[in-house]
Amino acid sequence: MLKCREIVRDADRLLAGDLSRPRKMAVRMHLMMCRHCRRYVRYLRALLAAIPFMHGPASDEEVSRVMDHIHDKRGENSDSRG
Repeated sequence: MLKCREIVRDADRLLAGDLSRPRKMAVRMHLMMCRHCRRYVRYLRALLAAIPFMHGPASDEEVSRVMDHIHDKRGENSDSRG
């Protein structure tokens, strides 16, 4: 089973549809069993959907900064969960 840290790394690719079929299945299996990662993916999906409405279209740099910040914060919180 994947670890929470791996879900954090793969979440944006999951939402973009850029994961291989086996990796996508592994991520989905983890999400079925881990409420913390389900919540993370749900919040990430909501954030990505809201970005265009916050101001004009986000630049690639802005999106990258937000994603890096989310990954950093999620990594800090998942250290105790594996």
